[in-house]
Amino acid sequence: MSAAIAQQLQDMQERGYTVIPDFLSRGQLEQVNALYDSMLGSHSGRNNFEGNRTERIYTLVARHRIFQDIVEDPRILALCDALLMPNYLLTASQAIVISPGETPQPWHTDDSFYPIPRPRPMVSLSTIVAVEAFTLANGATQVIPGSHCWSEEQLAGDYHSGDTETDPGFARRLEGMSVPVLMPAGACVVFAGTLLHRGGGNTGSATRRAFSNQYCQPWARTQENFFLAIPPAEVAHMSPAVQALLGYSIHPPFMGQLSAYHPRKALEPGFVPPAFRRD
Repeated sequence: MSAAIAQQLQDMQERGYTVIPDFLSRGQLEQVNALYDSMLGSHSGRNNFEGNRTERIYTLVARHRIFQDIVEDPRILALCDALLMPNYLLTASQAIVISPGETPQPWHTDDSFYPIPRPRPMVSLSTIVAVEAFTLANGATQVIPGSHCWSEEQLAGDYHSGDTETDPGFARRLEGMSVPVLMPAGACVVFAGTLLHRGGGNTGSATRRAFSNQYCQPWARTQENFFLAIPPAEVAHMSPAVQALLGYSIHPPFMGQLSAYHPRKALEPGFVPPAFRRD
């Protein structure tokens, strides 16, 4: 294990998050920004959580090869290898672009929908990559250091839905403990799915471009249903590692099997599920 990975794992254990500087190369950053220029404009959020002045493009991993390469970046997979069980999955892949005038997102954790009492180990691990620099003005992600270890009682309030009106003091306490993740374009923050965080409000005059890839334990249901979102014919051209992250893998002894076959058979040309064969 490299010294950098060891330090990042220590950061994750102690405060719940770590930052990888220079995560994207200059070429990758330019390419992602060019793709955003062509894709953005019709993906507005639908509620306060998604953001009324925020654009989200889901299933980003299928939009271009560069996003597939980033999903299997060895620095991220090294952290997943250390913190999750083998055969972990990609659970979400989305662009998040916060525009001027956006209000702060409700506080939340990324794996709050798994009904396992806290404190507990993470079920998922999240990454947010800065496509534009994260600043105080444009909505830098805010985190509550150490909250990944909090119990249900310490969380209080209905934090997972963003409803803190029943306990306004809870929201104020979180404000006092929050830390903005200020980082340059190309950097990446990695954090436990149990860590309280939110997108900040954008009080500036420019956007905050980012994207988030999230990974989960192999036994957990994924947020995005990639089997339906990405046709098998498209997945067939992806790398074996990305195919496995999308669910074309087996978690022993047989979780994920396809009628007693390995799910990769579904990527073969002309494949017909056994239950629908007529020969």
